[in-house]
Formats: sequence, structure tokens, C-alpha cells
Amino acid sequence: MPGEKLESHQISGAFGTIKEFDVGTRRGARARFLTLLAIIGPGLIVMVGDNDAGGVSTYAQAGQNFGYTLLWTLPLLIPVLIIIQEMVARLGAVTGVGHGRLIRERFGKYWGNLSIFSILFLNFLIIITEFIGVSLSMEYFGVSQYLSVPVAVILLFCVTATGSFRRWERFMMLFVAINLFVVPLVIIAKPHFSSIVHHSFIPGIRGGATSSSVLLIISIIGTTIAPWQLFFQESNIVDKKITPRWLNYERVDTILGSFIVVISAGALVAISAVGLSSRGGTNAYTNALGVARGLSNHLGHGAGALFAILLLNASVIGAAAVTLASSYAIGDLSNTHKGLNARFFEAKAFYGVFAGLLVLAGTVALIPRAPLGLITLAVQAICGLMLPSTTIIVLLLCNDREVMGPWVNSKWLNVVAIIIIVALVVLSFTLMISTLFSSVNVLDLLEVLGSAAGIGLVLGLPIGLRRVEPPRDYDIDRRDWRTPRLSLLEPMVRSRPRTILMRCQSGYLLIAGVLLLVRVIQLATS
Repeated sequence: MPGEKLESHQISGAFGTIKEFDVGTRRGARARFLTLLAIIGPGLIVMVGDNDAGGVSTYAQAGQNFGYTLLWTLPLLIPVLIIIQEMVARLGAVTGVGHGRLIRERFGKYWGNLSIFSILFLNFLIIITEFIGVSLSMEYFGVSQYLSVPVAVILLFCVTATGSFRRWERFMMLFVAINLFVVPLVIIAKPHFSSIVHHSFIPGIRGGATSSSVLLIISIIGTTIAPWQLFFQESNIVDKKITPRWLNYERVDTILGSFIVVISAGALVAISAVGLSSRGGTNAYTNALGVARGLSNHLGHGAGALFAILLLNASVIGAAAVTLASSYAIGDLSNTHKGLNARFFEAKAFYGVFAGLLVLAGTVALIPRAPLGLITLAVQAICGLMLPSTTIIVLLLCNDREVMGPWVNSKWLNVVAIIIIVALVVLSFTLMISTLFSSVNVLDLLEVLGSAAGIGLVLGLPIGLRRVEPPRDYDIDRRDWRTPRLSLLEPMVRSRPRTILMRCQSGYLLIAGVLLLVRVIQLATS
């Protein structure tokens, strides 16, 4: 139409550009490296954003309370991160739509709306914890929370509402680069690298396995796949206009982010172990500010300052990513397609949601005597509540041939993904139940759930794999295949096992949600 603004499909990343009609032919290492620089971003940002205020606090607690002995949990996270987030990246590149909208179209409005409204509520609570991290980090430097939190709100909005994906990604890459402050902190702490290597591959727990230590291990692993990550990476890939032709580069981006986030986490555990573990027992941890002050007392003021800077940076990048994931989810709910390339006056709703979440969460974080401990507990419990359904839905979508065509999961990937998801579900159930019923013996619960899951895998995997539809032939280059218009697709096949699975999920969400609400009310009124 005359005067209509045509959307460009050019990829404009922080470190390079790929033209709209580039067919992807690359010869030579230099050309491939420059292409990777243009693509890199969504995978790296979502991974580093996962090491947010809650992540930094959890890793510091592990090091302070248990020394090096929980480092072995971190290498286990790498394949989990890569498998789950690769499926999400593939969904974004092939379908070209956000995660929430894809769920609505393929599973119906009930599941789509439930997923979107749940993620919005969870994200709101997470953003509050990020601002708690901002206030604690700046309190170390003597800055009042009534100054630091409002400044952080304004900074985050200004960074996001530039009207340019490239500018936003460059700001995010700056925050990613600040994570390198962990290097001088490691140099100051001088951890024992032989102990790091030993405990990274030999499981053990200082003081033996107890309910508190097992819960901390589950918390470490639970920070791996947060529900907001699925919404963020898929929509961010769509926003950046990455297509299947560039998917291998996005996979490298995701793998690189996975290693960086685990290495950074291991460094924080080791630093806290060196500075604090010999000066307290397995319940010495108070909060992240206490860690910063403890490192300052025992390793020098520079160590405490660097840890506080890392906490501040983690809180900022976490708040930026989680809030943006919420704006994407609102867009999926309303079927609008505005993103970071839209100017403020072109996407008032998109940026309005972003600003509203920041202001509201920042305000709650500043309320005197606000139940911040209760909010943190609720975040942990809701993550455990949502994790089973979110990861299962990702797996089902990646096996939906109408949506994914030649990009459906291979048989071996399904086997690995199912094992990982079952393990995550067991851990999330354990975390959820132990949160609701604090008197439960976590070790016994984990043993029962793990045994049941193992039997289920042995019996169910062979049956499920026999039901997998054989590959189809497509008269098109796989790199050029995209999901047709969603409204034109055949409805998802409703097999009996899938129907039972979705009903079980729905029942679990309902029962666990009611129990969680009761628990929160009990804690709030006690």
C-alpha cells in the first residue's frame, strides 16, 4: 500500500550486520567469524542474564557454606542449558513467532493464556528480587536504596527504549563484558585450582547430605532453566530476525553462553569458598551484602567492591532481560509484533508494559518492611511449579511436524531431552513440595521421586520412540523452510498419551497453585 512502511529483514547485531537478501554462503574462517559476530547475542544474553541477583546469591551461598564441595553440580548444567535452549532457539528461528503466541495457537487459549499470565506474575516477582540485588550492592558503597533503585529503573528504560535492536544489544553486551570483573576477583582470592578441578568432577558435600544441602543443590540446578528464559530467547531471536539459515551460528551463541555462565558461576563459588568457608559452618550465609562485606574483611576492600559490582551488574542485566521477556509475552497475548526496533511512539503498549513493570517492581522493593523474604520464597516455588509444564511444552512443540517441518527433533535428541526434562521435573517437584511442606525429609522425597522417574523412563521411552513418526521428504532446502501461517496449519494431533499428559499437568498446576497460595498466606499472617 502507498505510504506503508515495509519491514526490513536485515539482521543488525551488536557487532555486525547481515543484509536482507544474503543467502548465507560463507567461505573461510574469517567470513564465518564475522557472521557469528553479527548473530551472537540472544543466547549469550539469556545465559548471562540467568546469573542474575538470585544466581549470584545462590553461588555465593554454596561457596560460603560448603566450600568447593558443590562445584560438581555446575558442569552438569552445561548439557541441560544447551539442549533446552537450543530447542527454544530453533522454535524462534523456524516459526518466527513468540513463545506465548505459539502455545496459544497450538495448544489453545487456555494453555497459552495460563502460560503468559503465569510468566508475567513470576517475572514481576523476579524483577523485585533484581532490585533487591541493586539495593544491596549499592548499600555496600554507602548509597541509599531510595537513590539506587530509581536510577536503575530510569537506566533500564532508557537502554531499552532506544528504538534500535542494535543499540539495545550493544548495551547488553557492555553488561556482559562487566562480568570479566570476576577475573581480577579470582586473582585476588587465589583459589586452589587443584581443589577446583577435583571437586568439579568428584561429587561430595561438606558435612554430608542433609535436607538443607540437597535443597541448595536443587536451587543451583534450578537456576539453569528459568521459565522466563524460554519466552525471552525465542522472542529475542524473532526480534533480531534470525532465520533457519543462520541457526548454526545461533547454536554456537547458545553453547558459548552456556560455558560462560557455568564458568562464572564456578568462579563465584570458588571465591566465596576461599574467603568465607573456613570462617563459618553450613549455615553461615546471610545475604549477598554479607558476602561482599565478608570478602572485604578477609580478602581486602577490593574483593568486596568487585563482588558488589558483579552483583549490581547481574541485577541490572537480569532485570533488563526478565522485563523484556514480559513485554514480549504481552505482545504474544495481544498478537502485536512490536519489538526493540520500534520507536516509543510506534509501540506505546510494548514500552508501556516494560516501564510499568520496572516502576511497580522498584516501588515494591522500596516499601519499608516489605515481605522480601516471602517474595524470594515465592519466586523459588513458582519456578518449581512452572518448570515441568514449560519444558514439556517446548519438547512437544519441537516434535510438532506441522510447526517444525524438517526441523523437528531427531530421535536421539528426544531421548536426551526427555531424560533431562524428567530430571528437571523431579528436582522441581522436590523443591516445590519441600517449600510447601517444610517438615518433609528432602532426601527421602528425592529418592522416591527419582526411583519413580527412573522406572517411568525405562518403561516409557521404548514405547514413546516407537510412536515417533518417520521423517518426511520436503521439496525445499531445509534452510529455507519456515512455518506456514499458523492459522492455516492442521490442528495438533490429540493422542491419548498427550491428552493424559496435558491433563496431569493441568491438575498439578491447580493443586500445587492452591497449596502455594495457602502456604504464602500462612507465612504472611504468622
